Amino acid sequence: MKLTLYFREYCSLCHQMLAELQPWREHYGFELDVVDVDADPELERRFNELVPVLMEDETEICHWRLDQAALAAHLGEIG
Repeated sequence: MKLTLYFREYCSLCHQMLAELQPWREHYGFELDVVDVDADPELERRFNELVPVLMEDETEICHWRLDQAALAAHLGEIG
């Protein structure tokens, strides 16, 4: 499974979510693609004030803060 974290380098919430995802990655073994929305005008327009946004394909799992219940439910549904 591959999740995507839409991210901004200067965003403290983004760095916090990235750090909080590490134990989840170790436990569940999913790949994490970190994408800087500021590198792509379309992504910047789409996600702008929502970052950080954690998604699998087009399914949003959570934004702003890591919602551990939503992530656990998502991983449970997939796994």
